Amino acid sequence: MTALLTRRSVLRGSGALIVTFGLAPRSFAQGPALPGALKGAPRLDAWLRIGADGRVTVFTGKSELGQGIQTALIQVAAEQLDVPPGSIDLVTSDTARTPNEGYTAGSQSMQESGTAILHAAAQAREILLGVAATRLGLGAEQLRTEAGAVLAADGRRVPYGELVSDELLQTEAKPDSKLKEPASHRVIGRSLPRVDIPRKVMGQVAYVHDLRLEGMVHARVVRPPSYGAELQIVNAGPVERIPGVREVVRNGNFLAVIAEREFAAIKAMEALAASARWIEHETMPDADTFYDWLKQQPARTIRIKDQPPPGAAPARTLEAEYRRPHQMHASIGPSCAVARLDGNDLTVWTHAQGMFPLRQAIAELLKMPEERVRCIHMEGAGCYGHNGADDAAADAAFLAAAMPGVPVRVQWMRDQEHRWEPYGAGMVMSARGALDETGRIVDWEYAVWTDTHSTRPGGAGATLVGRHIENRFEPKPPQPGSQPAGLGDRNIVPPYAIPSQRLLYHFVPHQRLRVSALRGLGAYANVFATESFIDELAAAAGTDPVEFRLKHLTDPRAIDAVKLAAEKFGWGAGGPLPPGRGRGFGFARYKTLAAYCAVAVELEVDAETGAIRLIRVTASIDSGTAVNPDGIRNQIEGGILQSASWTLSEAVAFDRTRIMSYDWRSYPILRFGGIFEQVDIHVIDRPGEPFLGTGEASQGPAVAAISNALAQATSRRIRELPFTRERVRAALAV
Repeated sequence: MTALLTRRSVLRGSGALIVTFGLAPRSFAQGPALPGALKGAPRLDAWLRIGADGRVTVFTGKSELGQGIQTALIQVAAEQLDVPPGSIDLVTSDTARTPNEGYTAGSQSMQESGTAILHAAAQAREILLGVAATRLGLGAEQLRTEAGAVLAADGRRVPYGELVSDELLQTEAKPDSKLKEPASHRVIGRSLPRVDIPRKVMGQVAYVHDLRLEGMVHARVVRPPSYGAELQIVNAGPVERIPGVREVVRNGNFLAVIAEREFAAIKAMEALAASARWIEHETMPDADTFYDWLKQQPARTIRIKDQPPPGAAPARTLEAEYRRPHQMHASIGPSCAVARLDGNDLTVWTHAQGMFPLRQAIAELLKMPEERVRCIHMEGAGCYGHNGADDAAADAAFLAAAMPGVPVRVQWMRDQEHRWEPYGAGMVMSARGALDETGRIVDWEYAVWTDTHSTRPGGAGATLVGRHIENRFEPKPPQPGSQPAGLGDRNIVPPYAIPSQRLLYHFVPHQRLRVSALRGLGAYANVFATESFIDELAAAAGTDPVEFRLKHLTDPRAIDAVKLAAEKFGWGAGGPLPPGRGRGFGFARYKTLAAYCAVAVELEVDAETGAIRLIRVTASIDSGTAVNPDGIRNQIEGGILQSASWTLSEAVAFDRTRIMSYDWRSYPILRFGGIFEQVDIHVIDRPGEPFLGTGEASQGPAVAAISNALAQATSRRIRELPFTRERVRAALAV
């Protein structure tokens, strides 16, 4: 971990096919677009390296966050290169070694990086065949590849390592590749064991939290008690005299301590915090009236669709409003980073999800050239979205600059993680739908009020230290995003054939709480509202909810997903349910352009306590070519469980001044005893079809299925999340 790997050191020497660097983005004014992330890094040598020993190194700008992307990308490369997966080493996002693929976000790792590696590997295989054909005096069509070598019909065999040279693949990618036929796949489509699991279960260095560098010191930051608090006085003298304390750092409202050992840093932080005096301000809205307040704020209204209403009067019209609170990432492992300044070069090890944007933010923070900052991704203990990882990295970088030559480790405390991470924004969704005499939807109005759902770096002003130092950096103005993927308006467009639609996104740029990307962004709440309202319309039409959905779907893949989930669940079979039990269904195509997911749920409600017991869940998922079916099942199951936790218990509590959710009691999450008793995930494999992504496909359908099952179980429709015991009891009391 101590040596800086440079481009020069990697390229030095011969006898290797270098397919590694090409990091500078290129644009093409003419010709077909390159597939996936090849558009941003078009040289083949941005993605692969084949050594003289035949080992393959694959480079990706995406990060392993627990989604199993390392395994899937290795499988893609192994398939197209015809090498054993075990002969491939994968390097994930590192600003000194990998392509710049921005953020690992939006379920796009396979769509972007997977597609780039798929085509780069296929084109590398064709070049190797051409070199072997020249050497063997044969036509390339007379050769084939197998187990890391080129084979001729006469039995001659040339390993890849004997064909490579430094220059061989220093070439730009082509738009078209000779991909292997899906019927011939031996690696893609198999549930290979995840390569990242062994070191985790064996207690080896797996997370950035585990990283220990020679001479490393430990730092803790004293956070303000609330947003906008101003540090007036602090008595640092006694803290500086604590044994093991190396330095107290104060700059404006940023206050931290560096010590030789972690426990000493924690004790010093506590003493420093006790001596600090802050002025606080009421900066947040009243929690009891938050949703009304949100709808009254100045907003930028964006018309997503504006199709006029039908001429004939509908037979029946319904209206409803749904609500989603601020919710946390609530990462089990608090944010952590390690940084070291060696001369003019800064290296940061971090579990943030965008190494290159983070590098830019840190360079701006420290007024350093970007090329002198290196950010290396290491896994963190759980997060999908923008939690405190970028902030911890900036903390570590800032403190490392105060102690040159010494590795500085920063880890947040639990209350800091809860109070200072960027949350998923609160949302209000209103829906109005009209049915004709046949029970078909003829008109649909939908509106959402919410803040931005991404404030990722984004500059030094996106980091806490950047905002808290004396010469503070201003955060960039929040942006609403754009369709079709959207941010707060993600999945605002229903997947159903409805002739008349009016869809509005009321972008409220300042909700006062710190917000950013939480898994799925606005899709979780928009699918909750859309699919709950679809059930309400189905009830008004007197139609079974699954039948009602199929009646309005035209996309064959959507129909397949709904039918499969319903069939495997046994929808409509088994007769009436006992009192207190309900079944519900939810469906969405993530971002209206990615994976298809349908979820069916059975649950039970205790009328006396309001407790919800999750009995069973069945889901179908179509995310295109299934590279690793077990990995896909894991992601869908994990997404359903996370959605269940959000849906049943999670909401950020706050008063006019402070965040009141600061531990697991004040912000409860789903425990093992509350998970589904039976989980059944069915993967629809579409060999040869584009990758559609998986990780964020199930959260929306899961909350909708739980909502609809709860409505059936209680004969009450609860439209505000989460469905806590208190909220269920209150609904039953009406």
